[in-house]
Amino acid sequence: MQTTAFAQYLARLDALSSRLEMTAVLAELYQRFSPDEQQYASYLLQGSLVPQYRSLEFQLSSKMLLRALSTIALEGSPEPENHSEASQVLALYKKIGDIGVVAEQILRDHDTGGGDLSVVELHQKLVAIAEAAGAGSQQRKLELTIALLHAVSPLAAKYITRMITGKLRLGFATMTILDALSWAQTGTKAETVALEQAYQKRADVGQWARVYLAAKDVGTRQTALAQYDVVFGTPVVPQLCQRLHTSEEIVAKLGRVIAEPKYDGLRIQMHIDAVRNQALAYTRSLEDATHMFPELAELFGLITVKQVILDAEAIGYNPQTGTLLPFQETITRKRKHEIASQAQSVPIVFYVYDLLFIDGRSLLTVPLQERKQLLRRTMRDSQNLKFTPYITTENPTELRRFHEQQLALGLEGAVVKKIDAPYQSGRKGWYWVKIKELAGTRGKLADTLDCLVLGYYVGKGKRTQFGVGAFLVGILDGEQVLSLAKIGTGLTDEQFRELKLRCAALVTQTQPTEYQVAKELYPDFWIRPGLVVEIAADELTKSPNHTAGLALRFPRLVRFRDDKRWQDATSLGELSSF
Repeated sequence: MQTTAFAQYLARLDALSSRLEMTAVLAELYQRFSPDEQQYASYLLQGSLVPQYRSLEFQLSSKMLLRALSTIALEGSPEPENHSEASQVLALYKKIGDIGVVAEQILRDHDTGGGDLSVVELHQKLVAIAEAAGAGSQQRKLELTIALLHAVSPLAAKYITRMITGKLRLGFATMTILDALSWAQTGTKAETVALEQAYQKRADVGQWARVYLAAKDVGTRQTALAQYDVVFGTPVVPQLCQRLHTSEEIVAKLGRVIAEPKYDGLRIQMHIDAVRNQALAYTRSLEDATHMFPELAELFGLITVKQVILDAEAIGYNPQTGTLLPFQETITRKRKHEIASQAQSVPIVFYVYDLLFIDGRSLLTVPLQERKQLLRRTMRDSQNLKFTPYITTENPTELRRFHEQQLALGLEGAVVKKIDAPYQSGRKGWYWVKIKELAGTRGKLADTLDCLVLGYYVGKGKRTQFGVGAFLVGILDGEQVLSLAKIGTGLTDEQFRELKLRCAALVTQTQPTEYQVAKELYPDFWIRPGLVVEIAADELTKSPNHTAGLALRFPRLVRFRDDKRWQDATSLGELSSF
């Protein structure tokens, strides 16, 4: 497929809001891809070049792209007109606010003689831009971008520039792609569940698309599904917790359980090869976090087998007292620079609680208690690597007492797990349940919510100094985001300032397609999906104003959740457990 045809499909998707219609268009698109395009196109559809767990960013700002577009606009212009042309490009961007629309108009107004590229060639050229590094790399990126824009149509340039700036938001995510793959092969969503199960074992949608689409009959697809399993180096989609209100409910629902402390750290999936001295770390959002943890190099001698995949919590601690540090200090390890010095000031301990893979064997279907026993034979306890303590019980009183003991220790309470449960990715099935109470921040709701900030309102009076007086938050409903609360109280001055800084980096002039918000609640400034906040409240009430159909009473900001993607926000379905 040529890039212009690909861009025409992107334009069709861009104009849709119905997930069903998007699925149909994506299925048609996948049927047209050649086998060598399926994997790369899957990444491009999500505005990326590589799987989610790999880090390859363009490092090219809107300002640099405007320079590239100005250069194209100036080509062939007499010298006196150069300044005028460049000013017009900047003025157009300020007026429209969408780098893609600006690029399309510039290339349409200035005939660049652009031809066309295949999807594979497009991917290769975009990778070359992203991989340019070292001295003079920004200039090299600029030159490569100009050359690429010369080689494509105006419509293709619209979506390419959005990709480069991280603003290709077509309103669908991985699950819609999996629906489309099933549709492309069967004409229905009949195989979506099996597709999702395979993806959860090996979270690379591009690779899985190529494998699945190569299987042309039911038998071959079933074989591919059965053989597509956990591998070292590719993250497993992590298992998440459901919620229940009391220990009695939990025991009634789960039966005999394992209860563990709920640590307030960073969820980390560790892939350790003790033979090759290789260690990888992935966050709950499937992002590569290996660089954050130089301590990983100290763990090889503690692993008694060749390869393992461990589920763990990384927590900062005080080496003098052994005291675990608050989340706000642990999260300071999430940086790209000065990592060694930060590792000295905030050392990390890994509390391991599950074993997913050992020496080529997936353990996802092995009962939890057996995985725990295998874990004990797989690693040795040390200062930096520890087994998570737990109890086994079916007594509600004992479970409640354990939960209260964890709270007394300054932890977040208990996580309770069905003793014979498999490892089930995502928040499905009643296998993991959390009891979580945050002292000093808990409202009357059974738990806090992880909400997505949709936009903010300009402050009045004293708050004009902050540039923000209130902000709008929402929750997930499938791949849409519904408004839930407008929050303007319960923030300190410092939190208002930090909120403004964080929002400013994500401001967009148009409402993101995912956001479903009533017009009377439109904020003064929209922001792109990306900022997750933890919110406490007293209760949920029905609301005719918010698109969630619910609202929060006395909502207040607990903290910013830098460890979570916007796709990890609380869902409408989860609110039923509140």
